[in-house]
Amino acid sequence: MNNRSRAGFALAVLFAVNMMNFYDRNIAGAVAEPMRHEWGLSDTAIGLLGTAFTLLYAATGVPLGRLSDRANRTRILAGGVFVWSLFTGLSGIVWNPIVLFGRSITPYYQMFAARLGVGVGEATCAPASSSLIGDLFPASKRARALSVFMLGLPIGIALSNAISGWLIQRYNWRSTFFVAAIPGLLCAAAAMAVREPARGAAEVHAIGGLKREGSPYLLVLSIPTMWWLILSGALHNFNMYAIGQFLIPFLRRFHGMSAKDSGLASMAVYGLSGVPGLLIGGMIGDAITRRRKNGRLLVGAVALTISVPMLFLSLGRPAGDTVGFLVLIGCGIGVMYVYYATVYSAIQDVIEPSLRGTAMALYFFAMYVLGASLGPVATGLASDHYTRQAALAAGVTDTSQQALEPFRAAGLHSALYIVPILGALLAVVLLAGSRTVTKDMDRLHEWMAEAAKSARAAEEASKPAKVGD
Repeated sequence: MNNRSRAGFALAVLFAVNMMNFYDRNIAGAVAEPMRHEWGLSDTAIGLLGTAFTLLYAATGVPLGRLSDRANRTRILAGGVFVWSLFTGLSGIVWNPIVLFGRSITPYYQMFAARLGVGVGEATCAPASSSLIGDLFPASKRARALSVFMLGLPIGIALSNAISGWLIQRYNWRSTFFVAAIPGLLCAAAAMAVREPARGAAEVHAIGGLKREGSPYLLVLSIPTMWWLILSGALHNFNMYAIGQFLIPFLRRFHGMSAKDSGLASMAVYGLSGVPGLLIGGMIGDAITRRRKNGRLLVGAVALTISVPMLFLSLGRPAGDTVGFLVLIGCGIGVMYVYYATVYSAIQDVIEPSLRGTAMALYFFAMYVLGASLGPVATGLASDHYTRQAALAAGVTDTSQQALEPFRAAGLHSALYIVPILGALLAVVLLAGSRTVTKDMDRLHEWMAEAAKSARAAEEASKPAKVGD
């Protein structure tokens, strides 16, 4: 197998791994409504399940990202896939309270613990995979390769929503976790078959194993563009995880859709709509970057600007207008996916090969601690607040879950307006990043040129002298 075939095989495996990553992650949103009704939960409690997952994901992601810069990345990835698939399967056996150390643990807290295990496993995916792609593909093809990898996000979400909705309606919500575990274990085996590339192998300047001295974390944070990208990640993930957690509940409450139909609708607008966004975003980003070094981030800023009015208009559609809502929000979310193709490749553009795992881990730490962990719970809190406000406006003072149920559709509807507001702020942040990225790219290329020169000089000096010299 030649280098091109190896890269293609590796990218196919990484795509499959990422697809299962988001398939498993999204199940919590797909089962939110039947789980909430069975256990008598509030929207805040539902949101906290997503927060528990993302906080541990972020905390373990930093050391795992650093490990990806030092150890065999394919083995790290395979181990992570195995762990998260195992805990996904265990999520399905949560039935009754259990007694542990003399205390009764409710099914909700058992699910809470299982989602923590999924978070630990999934924390390996982004740092190891993005670092591998950076060494498999040159900069001129990197955005497209990352777009293919990130196709796992919308396709995984789409399959998760469609299959989970069908399983819930035909069997029960717990069956969704059992079905998800099996392909994940197969992906773990496939990851072991990927050949580990040399670090920096795809760069113009062959720098070998050379790297800058100093704390890897401080080196990454010394790059101005990284601060803008980290902030952008927090804002974007807040929105994507808020939508992921509450889109199906919104379709069921506000628009009156069934479990199966809401799953299929979410498959289309939150999942499949991202496919053209990723592919087109990657191609445009690569093309513009050949003429403008800040082209990727400009494309991202324009895309997010376009998405904002679409999201506002979708939420403005009245109850029952499912077609109008789905068309508008599908277009808005589809354009939001351009973010991944442009920003992930921009990180590779400003970070040296030996620090890419660390950079992605820091980026993901902020992305999940400040974004994904807050998105579901903040939206849930806002939904509960507006639900109580709607109940009070109708003269209902009883705050029990049963009494508030008729007002939950209106409460969640009001809470979701957080998403387009933060989307507008995200566009501004990406525009600011586009103003610093050119200098940071030039600085990296200068360093790599000097490092390559030093590597060649060291190689020459190590050669044995010829007889007679």
